[in-house]
Amino acid sequence: MALQWSRHNAATAIIAPMLSRAVIFGLVAFTVLASVARAEGPSFEKDFQPLVAKYCMPCHDAETIKGDLDLERFKSDDEVVDSIAIWQRIAKRLESKEMPPRKAPQPTDEERQKWLAWIAELKPNTVDCDQLASEETASWYPGYVMSRRLNRAEYQNTLRDLLHIDLDVAHLFPADGAGGEGFDNNGSSLFLSAIQIEKYLEAADLAVETAIPAKRGLKLVANEEEKPSSKLITAVPNRRLPARDAARIVLNDFAQRAWRRPVDDAEVDRLLEAFDEAYKRREGYEGSLKFAFKAALVSPHFLFLAEPEPPEPGNYELGDYPLAARLSYFLWASMPDDELFVLAMHGELRNTETLQKQITRMLRDPKAKALGEQFALQWMGITQLGETTKPDAARFPEFDEALAKTLQAEAAAFFNYIVAEDRSLLELIDARYTFANDKLAAIYGLENVTGPELRKVDLADENRGGVMSMPAVLTMTSHPLRTSPVLRGKWVLESLLGDRVPPPPPNVAQLPEDDVQPDGLTFRQRMEAHRKNPDCASCHQRMDPIGFGLENFDPIGRWRTEQAGQPLDASGELPDGRRFNGPKELKDIVLAQKGQFAGNLSRKLTGYAFGRPLNQYDDCVIKACAEALQDSDYRPSALITKIVLSYPFRHRYSGGHEVVTEKS
Repeated sequence: MALQWSRHNAATAIIAPMLSRAVIFGLVAFTVLASVARAEGPSFEKDFQPLVAKYCMPCHDAETIKGDLDLERFKSDDEVVDSIAIWQRIAKRLESKEMPPRKAPQPTDEERQKWLAWIAELKPNTVDCDQLASEETASWYPGYVMSRRLNRAEYQNTLRDLLHIDLDVAHLFPADGAGGEGFDNNGSSLFLSAIQIEKYLEAADLAVETAIPAKRGLKLVANEEEKPSSKLITAVPNRRLPARDAARIVLNDFAQRAWRRPVDDAEVDRLLEAFDEAYKRREGYEGSLKFAFKAALVSPHFLFLAEPEPPEPGNYELGDYPLAARLSYFLWASMPDDELFVLAMHGELRNTETLQKQITRMLRDPKAKALGEQFALQWMGITQLGETTKPDAARFPEFDEALAKTLQAEAAAFFNYIVAEDRSLLELIDARYTFANDKLAAIYGLENVTGPELRKVDLADENRGGVMSMPAVLTMTSHPLRTSPVLRGKWVLESLLGDRVPPPPPNVAQLPEDDVQPDGLTFRQRMEAHRKNPDCASCHQRMDPIGFGLENFDPIGRWRTEQAGQPLDASGELPDGRRFNGPKELKDIVLAQKGQFAGNLSRKLTGYAFGRPLNQYDDCVIKACAEALQDSDYRPSALITKIVLSYPFRHRYSGGHEVVTEKS
């Protein structure tokens, strides 16, 4: 069948005002005034380049470049502003006294505070990011937001809600790669291959045949009224309604839901061609409709989240139907439901009050569990547990595929409970409960928990609770035969606090794969010796103490007090001098950095919601989200609402592309 591959549909075209010359003039004026204001205050060249040369260059000049950081290349304020993210990371190191290293010359308290205040005041050398709906940019001019393919989880969920079936087809497709902030719904990483097209044909056939099973008996071609076998068939032929006219009604209804927007007569005509061909072959009314349904499911209008392309460049408010799709794939990883479609049809969804009510309703819907299953598992980095990462089978025979799935299910259920009950997101760091079944109870050492169903259980041990002590995270950050304080410390820094840890330098000696002690040294002593390598010290002094604080948990998350027959030392000291002993005190230290945690979680969820790489124009959205969290006692509803109501979520940029229609 011929398929129409179109990037534009008149029924859903968005018409919005372009940036006028007056606005552009205002933006230019803003940039000039910002530069003048900056020139009157402290400058990099005059005030801070000398500090960089004195305290940072021994490790971060053009030759040494420790941690992938070359500070010698910065010569002016403009060069600093163009790399704000780097300087924000530097500020974290300065504030925590991780930079310069403890044994190196240190800035005075006055120098450090002045330096931190200057970095905090840095602003992009661009327009106001609240007025841009952009993707990647080279200058202030925003990038083009491309349409994206449904990832395999979204594809399966959409088939579920469209066809009213519970069918596993995700396994037919290769795993989707992650991009942007680390999520597989990122448009820049969702490619389409010839193999995938074949799999879409296979999946469409399987799904439609499951939704509308073949009828027994002869395939008669008649206009006699019959009872439909599926709610997908919204009209049947009778004496007054010919089969083709009934099929048009059915396919119009189906295509609007499948393609998540109104359809025109020409599009329905193309689906009717598949119906006609099958009907001529005496496939019967329902059998012929199934061919047309399959055609709709392999159409790019179904497989892609395609937003209409305005003909002129500029920022445009999304229409109601594209906004409904953005919202539903953010919160549900699936298509809009009937209520969203009705609001879109009446042009009411763009109303801010209506949108807020829909957020509340959708978060209460069971489909919102997709946030835990898709966002949370990817944010925690545990989607590959039991696949690419798993403990040694001989040493940990209790760890199997079923346990791996259970560990992931615990993490998803925990996150979803916090969202559904609108509890503080700080419980992700520390909570007095989790969700367990009999398998998890054995890991946790819990009594009176039986059966395979997860249920909420209280945790009496303060060392437990929160994602840091979850077996899924602890197993994912271990090696097959032993724990890894390095991986665990890195996970806390990156996944919870949003800190960046550079990759290790090449040709660094590796620690043994097991925690045996052939040389008489404990594993911790061997690690401390490893850390004395000057090429490793700067990063390991940040990661290792955190990882040591989690050493009471073995490679699959069970509590232990000894390692290889020696008492465990779970104490640590951070570069700024803060000390702790064990998971409970470590969690207290992480909780003390709740502002940093809020900023990182805001960035991660914003990146997931936008489905594209974030850039400097999105920074004010992330900042507003973090502030909303702090003002609301860290309620997830405040974070999600702030993201959905943000300018980039409700707008898109058009590069002014011509409308192209291809027919094959």
